[in-house]
Amino acid sequence: MEDVREHFQKKASSFDHLYDEDHPLQRFLRPGLNARREFALEVVREHVSPRVLDVGCGSGRVGEEILAAGASEYVGIDFSEPMLELAGQRLAHFGERARLVQGNFLEQEFDRLFDVVIVLGVFDYTPEPHEFVLRARRACSGSVVATFPRWNWLKGPVRKVRYQVVNDCPIFNYTERELRFLFGAAGFSRCDIVKRGRTGYYVRADV
Repeated sequence: MEDVREHFQKKASSFDHLYDEDHPLQRFLRPGLNARREFALEVVREHVSPRVLDVGCGSGRVGEEILAAGASEYVGIDFSEPMLELAGQRLAHFGERARLVQGNFLEQEFDRLFDVVIVLGVFDYTPEPHEFVLRARRACSGSVVATFPRWNWLKGPVRKVRYQVVNDCPIFNYTERELRFLFGAAGFSRCDIVKRGRTGYYVRADV
């Protein structure tokens, strides 16, 4: 995970720019980023004043929408200090409803369970997905919402070169069978898997 940490330490500002909805080109080139955020927000809106944990919260753009949707408490955790600095600036006006934690999700302890645990764009870079899914289950009293990349012969080789060769950052892909095994083994009672576009899976798992 150290290679991933270094990558996002260096790329915080450029990664944040990908989520800039005011930039028409970004909306056109990366519709999946907005789609997965909306997927998560649909689950958040099912609850009244939910407690939400955002794993790999990045610069807080998704967190901003979650808080605006009525979350009573939002906890964002990320291991990148530059990312959390951006998130702190973005979420400051929400006051005590927003809390940011720098650390390793697998090692972090929380004092209460969360209604919704969100893990967007994290499993792309995670060499131990079973541990992440199990830790998410233990932190959750309701639903886990997660996204996973799947192999595509058009974009797959490009992503491999871009991340692993150029940036020395590992990248992973999944199959539906692997996802059902991951969430089943973690003890979820229900797991819905949706294919989105050519390269992604969106997962909603209920405890």
